[in-house]
Amino acid sequence: MTATALRVLSQLRHDPRTIGMVVVVPVVLLTLLWWIYDEGGPVFQRIGPALLALFPVIIMFLITSITTLRERRSGTLERLLTLPLGKVSFLLGYALAFGLVAMVQAVVASALMLGPLGLETAGPWGLLVLVAVLDSLLAVALGLFVSAFAHTEFQAVQFMPAIVLPQFLLCGLLVPRSELPRALEYVSNVLPLSYAVDAMNAVSTQADPDLTLELSVLVGCVVGVLLLGAATLRRRTP
Repeated sequence: MTATALRVLSQLRHDPRTIGMVVVVPVVLLTLLWWIYDEGGPVFQRIGPALLALFPVIIMFLITSITTLRERRSGTLERLLTLPLGKVSFLLGYALAFGLVAMVQAVVASALMLGPLGLETAGPWGLLVLVAVLDSLLAVALGLFVSAFAHTEFQAVQFMPAIVLPQFLLCGLLVPRSELPRALEYVSNVLPLSYAVDAMNAVSTQADPDLTLELSVLVGCVVGVLLLGAATLRRRTP
């Protein structure tokens, strides 16, 4: 697992475009929205925590799914799977590498929001960073899972509208979840991004928020999706 993680990290270290996509793009997008919404005005203060939950999911999902698919297309994945290595350990190696990258992204984005962009939170900032990190890990798990079903990078990108966009629409960013039509509210209750946004909103508005449910759902989804990814991982590329 460790060897796999180190190899993936070494590859990412020599890919400046991916590093820029992971670290720089969220910073630019968050700054742009801060500028649009009256340089951190009331609207930005309201939606800022939700954006901190949303951007890592979109970016890490794309990075993880496409990078893993490249490994499969180049034959690297197939050769590694011929080794006496369990699929769970193998997938955990990828999750560890991308998870470390996701942590860097979450910490940089959180520091930007809480520092220069002036996002004010009633709760402890450490909880905000923790939720952002778990959110990024969720995106990594989803990206690893869907990469097994794509044959080209274009197909991997096509999974984003099916996996990420419904969660974006129903997470409570556009309309509070309690104001959604009843059927859509039920659907949002089973989508993990809804709990990430709920946790972010709770930290921003409550001095001592109880995030037991939200954090449990996020951790459970990360573990569950990784196990599902290991179960569907194929040893031979068609």
